[in-house]
Amino acid sequence: MKEPKPNVNGVITEALPNTFFRAKLEDGSEIMTYLAGKMRMNRIRVLIGDKVKIELEPYGGKGRIIQRM
Repeated sequence: MKEPKPNVNGVITEALPNTFFRAKLEDGSEIMTYLAGKMRMNRIRVLIGDKVKIELEPYGGKGRIIQRM
């Protein structure tokens, strides 16, 4: 059975090429993130300063932006 991935809130601090972003999490750490496929399909724009919900990878690495708030 799959375990749910942890979700955290963050703020976009930098926009990078190919829908990658750098986001500052609530705990103060910075993480590299990318847009989820549904957000790309629906052309939801994410700009610097936007608050977002991020789904973290279980092994560290990148996070996935799943919602703009």
